[in-house]
Amino acid sequence: METKLLGTKKDMGALYLENGDVVPFTTIVLSTWPEEEIAIGQAVKIRGVSKGRGFTGVMKRWGHKGGPATHGQSDRQRSIGSTGPSTPGRVFKGLKMPGHFGNKNITVPGSKILEIAKETLEIKVRGGIPGARRSKVVVEFAI
Repeated sequence: METKLLGTKKDMGALYLENGDVVPFTTIVLSTWPEEEIAIGQAVKIRGVSKGRGFTGVMKRWGHKGGPATHGQSDRQRSIGSTGPSTPGRVFKGLKMPGHFGNKNITVPGSKILEIAKETLEIKVRGGIPGARRSKVVVEFAI
Protein backbone atom coordinates (compact mmCIF):
# COMPACT_ATOMS: atom_id res chain seq x y z
CA MET A 1 0.00 0.00 0.00
CA GLU A 2 1.24 3.49 -0.83
CA THR A 3 0.43 6.68 1.00
CA LYS A 4 0.58 9.82 -1.16
CA LEU A 5 0.99 13.19 0.55
CA LEU A 6 1.31 16.68 -0.82
CA GLY A 7 4.31 18.67 0.32
CA THR A 8 6.36 21.77 -0.42
CA LYS A 9 10.06 21.84 -1.24
CA LYS A 10 11.63 24.06 1.41
CA ASP A 11 15.38 24.16 0.80
CA MET A 12 18.47 22.09 0.05
CA GLY A 13 21.59 21.57 2.10
CA ALA A 14 24.41 19.18 2.93
CA LEU A 15 25.32 17.04 5.94
CA TYR A 16 29.05 16.78 6.65
CA LEU A 17 29.80 13.45 8.28
CA GLU A 18 32.75 12.75 10.59
CA ASN A 19 34.41 10.42 8.08
CA GLY A 20 34.55 13.26 5.52
CA ASP A 21 31.55 12.26 3.42
CA VAL A 22 29.13 14.96 2.24
CA VAL A 23 25.47 13.95 1.98
CA PRO A 24 23.17 16.32 0.04
CA PHE A 25 19.58 16.57 1.25
CA THR A 26 16.30 18.34 0.51
CA THR A 27 13.83 19.49 3.18
CA ILE A 28 10.15 18.88 2.43
CA VAL A 29 7.29 20.35 4.48
CA LEU A 30 4.33 17.96 4.38
CA SER A 31 0.75 19.24 4.30
CA THR A 32 -0.37 16.57 6.79
CA TRP A 33 1.48 13.92 8.74
CA PRO A 34 1.00 10.34 7.45
CA GLU A 35 -1.19 8.03 9.51
CA GLU A 36 1.27 5.15 9.11
CA GLU A 37 4.57 5.23 10.95
CA ILE A 38 7.55 6.41 8.90
CA ALA A 39 11.16 5.72 9.79
CA ILE A 40 14.61 7.07 9.04
CA GLY A 41 16.10 5.18 6.10
CA GLN A 42 12.71 4.42 4.57
CA ALA A 43 12.55 4.70 0.77
CA VAL A 44 10.14 7.26 -0.69
CA LYS A 45 9.17 8.22 -4.24
CA ILE A 46 8.95 11.96 -4.96
CA ARG A 47 7.14 13.56 -7.90
CA GLY A 48 7.53 17.19 -8.89
CA VAL A 49 7.69 19.57 -11.83
CA SER A 50 11.17 20.54 -13.01
CA LYS A 51 12.18 24.16 -13.40
CA GLY A 52 11.05 25.66 -16.71
CA ARG A 53 13.81 27.16 -18.81
CA GLY A 54 11.75 28.49 -21.70
CA PHE A 55 12.78 28.20 -25.35
CA THR A 56 16.40 27.07 -25.49
CA GLY A 57 18.88 26.06 -28.17
CA VAL A 58 20.45 22.68 -28.76
CA MET A 59 23.55 23.38 -26.64
CA LYS A 60 21.55 24.00 -23.47
CA ARG A 61 18.68 21.60 -24.18
CA TRP A 62 20.61 18.57 -25.47
CA GLY A 63 24.24 19.32 -24.55
CA HIS A 64 25.55 19.67 -28.12
CA LYS A 65 29.17 20.69 -28.44
CA GLY A 66 28.67 23.52 -30.92
CA GLY A 67 30.49 24.47 -34.08
CA PRO A 68 34.05 25.66 -34.56
CA ALA A 69 34.92 29.15 -33.39
CA THR A 70 37.50 29.65 -36.17
CA HIS A 71 38.08 28.67 -39.83
CA GLY A 72 35.66 31.23 -41.21
CA GLN A 73 32.73 30.43 -38.90
CA SER A 74 31.52 33.80 -37.69
CA ASP A 75 27.96 32.97 -36.64
CA ARG A 76 27.62 29.18 -36.22
CA GLN A 77 29.06 28.54 -32.75
CA ARG A 78 25.72 27.63 -31.11
CA SER A 79 23.69 26.45 -34.10
CA ILE A 80 22.06 23.06 -34.60
CA GLY A 81 24.32 21.96 -37.47
CA SER A 82 23.03 19.54 -40.07
CA THR A 83 19.40 18.41 -39.97
CA GLY A 84 20.01 15.37 -42.18
CA PRO A 85 20.66 14.30 -45.77
CA SER A 86 19.16 16.09 -48.73
CA THR A 87 17.78 13.01 -50.49
CA PRO A 88 14.55 12.36 -48.59
CA GLY A 89 13.94 16.12 -48.58
CA ARG A 90 12.62 16.12 -45.03
CA VAL A 91 13.80 16.00 -41.44
CA PHE A 92 13.56 12.60 -39.75
CA LYS A 93 11.40 12.31 -36.63
CA GLY A 94 13.18 12.55 -33.31
CA LEU A 95 15.92 14.94 -34.35
CA LYS A 96 17.17 16.94 -31.37
CA MET A 97 16.24 20.53 -32.13
CA PRO A 98 15.76 23.76 -30.18
CA GLY A 99 12.52 24.09 -28.24
CA HIS A 100 10.83 24.28 -24.88
CA PHE A 101 13.04 22.95 -22.07
CA GLY A 102 12.02 21.95 -18.55
CA ASN A 103 8.62 22.25 -16.86
CA LYS A 104 8.12 18.48 -17.04
CA ASN A 105 6.80 16.00 -14.47
CA ILE A 106 9.77 14.17 -12.94
CA THR A 107 9.68 11.20 -10.54
CA VAL A 108 12.66 10.47 -8.27
CA PRO A 109 12.35 6.88 -6.99
CA GLY A 110 14.21 5.40 -4.04
CA SER A 111 15.08 8.52 -2.05
CA LYS A 112 15.86 7.77 1.59
CA ILE A 113 14.56 9.70 4.61
CA LEU A 114 17.44 11.18 6.64
CA GLU A 115 15.61 13.11 9.38
CA ILE A 116 12.05 13.43 10.66
CA ALA A 117 10.57 16.45 12.50
CA LYS A 118 6.96 15.59 13.33
CA GLU A 119 6.20 18.85 15.16
CA THR A 120 7.11 20.99 12.11
CA LEU A 121 5.83 18.39 9.55
CA GLU A 122 9.28 18.32 7.92
CA ILE A 123 11.27 15.43 6.49
CA LYS A 124 14.79 15.57 5.08
CA VAL A 125 15.33 13.38 2.03
CA ARG A 126 18.68 12.34 0.61
CA GLY A 127 19.57 14.00 -2.71
CA GLY A 128 17.83 16.56 -4.86
CA ILE A 129 14.25 16.66 -6.00
CA PRO A 130 12.76 18.47 -9.01
CA GLY A 131 11.42 22.01 -8.87
CA ALA A 132 12.20 25.38 -7.40
CA ARG A 133 11.94 26.29 -3.73
CA ARG A 134 8.34 26.44 -2.49
CA SER A 135 7.19 24.23 -5.37
CA LYS A 136 4.63 21.51 -4.76
CA VAL A 137 5.76 17.89 -4.63
CA VAL A 138 4.01 14.56 -4.06
CA VAL A 139 5.69 12.19 -1.60
CA GLU A 140 4.75 8.51 -1.86
CA PHE A 141 5.50 6.34 1.16
CA ALA A 142 5.62 2.60 0.42
CA ILE A 143 4.10 1.04 3.53
